[in-house]
Amino acid sequence: MAAAWYTSAKGTSLLSVETRYSRSDTVDIAYYRTSRDNGRTWSRPTRHKTAERRPEGMLRRHPRTGINEPTTGKFIEFFVQGVLPTDDPLEGMRRWNIFYRVDGKEYQAIQHGQEFGPDHPFPGVHAGRSMVMLGDVSSVPLILKNGTILLPAITTPLTPEGKPYNPTGGYTYTDAIILHARWQNGRLAWTSSGPVKGDPARSTRGMDEPTLAQLHDGRLMMILRGSNDRNPALPAYKWVCFSTDGGFHWSEPKPWTYTSGEAFFSPSASSQLVPHSNGKLYWLGHISATNARGNRPRYPVYVGEVDQTSGLLLRDSLIQIDDRQPDDDEILMLYSLCAREDREDHRINLHMSRLFAFPNAWRGDALLYRIRV
Repeated sequence: MAAAWYTSAKGTSLLSVETRYSRSDTVDIAYYRTSRDNGRTWSRPTRHKTAERRPEGMLRRHPRTGINEPTTGKFIEFFVQGVLPTDDPLEGMRRWNIFYRVDGKEYQAIQHGQEFGPDHPFPGVHAGRSMVMLGDVSSVPLILKNGTILLPAITTPLTPEGKPYNPTGGYTYTDAIILHARWQNGRLAWTSSGPVKGDPARSTRGMDEPTLAQLHDGRLMMILRGSNDRNPALPAYKWVCFSTDGGFHWSEPKPWTYTSGEAFFSPSASSQLVPHSNGKLYWLGHISATNARGNRPRYPVYVGEVDQTSGLLLRDSLIQIDDRQPDDDEILMLYSLCAREDREDHRINLHMSRLFAFPNAWRGDALLYRIRV
């Protein structure tokens, strides 16, 4: 899989991060490259270790996203990191934390306040019991006009007894949160929003992998991944909620629909909202012809315009980007989405892989789709 981000407020300098996988939720190795000419040519790849054996277990580090912060002109790269005692990816649900790299230095994202620290970085997050993480590369930060960085993240909810809350017995169960950051003494000072919770009777893995945008009236909207994995009779939706106070409090998540009010099916997969210099807001994600089951099918993938009054999807604007082809195995996943507007021709550049997760081996290529809108 691969993704790339502009590293300066203007110009065509890019950072590309290519990651290799051999199993779910595990980055085996990462390769970094840079470009000064908008991706026409690239530097030689630099290998970055993403695993390190330690006495207490395997340290895993997964690159996630990056953004240029226009107030300072600094490029910030975000990643998740944790030590997994037996190297089981599910151990990350108790151990992941968010880190960021700026000016060559690395820091953990920790809420300001004396009660918070590396083992208790945010409310409800405690080392060994719960986690905070960026769900996927599509969870791109949003910067408000006042300079606040909003980072869409997920966390493991806890029961009153301090154990991970998983009422459905699904693979995982998460809440969404928005982390707010402002520069203070050369570092980012963090504050968390309240959790955005799903109804386990309607989404069996909670709310996952949020993506953010701001509407014309100043409201924030969030699209979330849900799941019907433990109850495939449930309709598989994307979910939407809104904030009127800059992302600290959010409305109850509702099924995301077309502007007509008609619901559509979407598998449990990440998606992305992409604002464009033409004034429009686009969404890129999966739409299924019939009800999905859990994560599948992760095809086809569409781009469509979001109505910026209602925050709903304009059905007539949908364009199919890719789908399973006649000679493709049905195990195909079109994943994981990471998009940006090209600064030269203003197309949407979408990084996405055609991935075949066969039981004995994963195969697939990282592709760049250039979409005229």
